[in-house]
Amino acid sequence: MAGGGAQPLGVHKERAAQYKGRVTPYVVYACLVAAVGGSIFGYDIGISGGVTSMDPFLKEFFPVVYHQKNSGSQNNYCKYNNQGLAAFTSSLYLAGLVASLAASPVTRNYGRKVSIVCGGISFFVGATLNAAAVNLAMLILGRILLGVGIGFGNQAVPLYLSEMAPAHLRGALNMMFQLATTSGILTANLINSGTQHLHSWGWRLSLGLAAAPALVMTIGGSLLPETPNSLIEQGKVDEGRRVLEKIRGTKEVDAEFQDMVEASELNILERRNWPQLAMAIFMPAFQILGGINSILFYAPVLFQSMGFGGNASLLSSVLTGGVLCGSTVISIALVDKVGRRKLLISGGIQMIVCQVIVAIILGVEFGDDKKLTKGFSVAVVLVVCLFVLAFGWSWGPLGWTVPSEIFALETRSAGQSITVAVNLLFTFAIAQSFLSLLCALKFGIFLFFAGWIVVMTVFVYFFVPETKGVPIEEMTLLWRKHWLWKRFVPGVPIEVEEDGEFTKNNK
Repeated sequence: MAGGGAQPLGVHKERAAQYKGRVTPYVVYACLVAAVGGSIFGYDIGISGGVTSMDPFLKEFFPVVYHQKNSGSQNNYCKYNNQGLAAFTSSLYLAGLVASLAASPVTRNYGRKVSIVCGGISFFVGATLNAAAVNLAMLILGRILLGVGIGFGNQAVPLYLSEMAPAHLRGALNMMFQLATTSGILTANLINSGTQHLHSWGWRLSLGLAAAPALVMTIGGSLLPETPNSLIEQGKVDEGRRVLEKIRGTKEVDAEFQDMVEASELNILERRNWPQLAMAIFMPAFQILGGINSILFYAPVLFQSMGFGGNASLLSSVLTGGVLCGSTVISIALVDKVGRRKLLISGGIQMIVCQVIVAIILGVEFGDDKKLTKGFSVAVVLVVCLFVLAFGWSWGPLGWTVPSEIFALETRSAGQSITVAVNLLFTFAIAQSFLSLLCALKFGIFLFFAGWIVVMTVFVYFFVPETKGVPIEEMTLLWRKHWLWKRFVPGVPIEVEEDGEFTKNNK
């Protein structure tokens, strides 16, 4: 440090040690309400696969698939291969992709809570339309509105959680979004296992109950405070400080407040933000390319294709949903102690092993017209659960957490919008293509996903820095210490005294 103790300018002062405050009940309440936004995302993931395996639903909207499934004329891998059925699932995510781009300026200019409320309202209307659908057009329109709700919710909720949480607990509190998502998946699977017995109208109840978390998100979101970061971004600096003092439970917030103010002076297109852009693109892309959505979307369909009965396939998906929810709790407990990198790498290794084992079992013991024996069926479910377990404490929550915590204030809304858009783009691609890929690649589909997990694990090892305990406003320091990203991030501007005058140099 040159200049007789001169301090670096901007957010590069590393003031984290000076941050004061605690986890107040105010923060806990705000994070719980906001995280409900994750439950609507999870509920739809879980409900879609179950509904598309129900005969009354297929008979009414997709009679061709209903015939393929029950005629015995198709081989096991191709029973559900229908682009219209895939579009029922994927249309939501395409709409969400477009909505997430529209949500970015709303979130930036009007605040995080406005986007949360907009997402809740849209999802509520979409769920109502789906439950009342009498034709395919009405069904798809409902799915599109659900997608708009997810686009707004996924854009705003992780952002809200990151900004409300204290730096030392940001990982755990941010994962409330993923915990709500996995809880939504489990709830959906449980509901599907019950509504399948209601015959002609069970699928309507499954789809319509999505309105419940949407209503909670809408009402709860309207009562949330805006984050101090967002208020500062909108020019309401004094109000931002008052909210910060309230959520931290202390008046001594000078260091954190100053970091927030100074972090609002960056632009996402500048070269120094390229490392963050890389994370916002690759992390959500890899999260989906690992194959988890093929299991979560189509678990009942997948298990039925392997020879499980209707009840058994839905119960198996309940089991995987329960494992996913429980493993997220493990991640919450470990993320701020172990760190992001160790969880991502170890989880990736376990996921690779599980995908390869499933591929071997299916390749040897399962065929076009050959069903798995009871023993191998149990083995497949067990290995799938181990895969879901690994995803649940690694890439599941951290695929959202890492991108949401690395952007400075001015670029945060745009950065989160990119993260959500990429996630939904790849989610759409997998949802639309999985049934065809399963038919074409058969057991090789699991090797396809295993290959991507190898790539994403290597990516984390070489390119993802550890963000544990680093305040959002000081993330720039991580890029300066990284072997590759330091080439894109300028040195720390400092004031150096020369002949009685101060000048700025980069170091």
